[in-house]
Amino acid sequence: MARFEDAYEQYEALVRGFLTRLCGNRHLAEDLTQETFYQAMRHWNDFRGESSLSTWLCTIAKRLYYNECRRAPSLPLREAEARADESDLAQRLIDGDRRVALFSLLHRLQEPYREVFTLRTFGELSHAEIAALFGKSESWARVTYHRARQLLRRMAEEEMSDET
Repeated sequence: MARFEDAYEQYEALVRGFLTRLCGNRHLAEDLTQETFYQAMRHWNDFRGESSLSTWLCTIAKRLYYNECRRAPSLPLREAEARADESDLAQRLIDGDRRVALFSLLHRLQEPYREVFTLRTFGELSHAEIAALFGKSESWARVTYHRARQLLRRMAEEEMSDET
């Protein structure tokens, strides 16, 4: 396993960039990056290597950001899915109470679809960045994201049909 100092040097910019795209606030992203590496250092021996180190770090970062959003309700979750080419499903669900519906669907989505969709939609990471996080090809990231969107769309349609 890599030394913590090496991991910090190698992944600090990636984690900071991920958080900046996720929250849209450079100062908050810098604070959360430091907290991410503090938590990683505290739990360094808990890393089992089931994912890449960068994925583990970004998962810590994402959880810290979501915790921050819950602690400070005035801090909105970034609505990156407003991008025109990828917004159809997310935009329909993101308004008001439907935000809960989106996260409920995401919660039921299996990995790696959940993580790839979250990184692409909310984290605004490119397919190449997602591929690098998972140690896979860019094509894998594109296909996985596309399948995640299809699964979420199907799940949403099933929920809507169940409500009627």
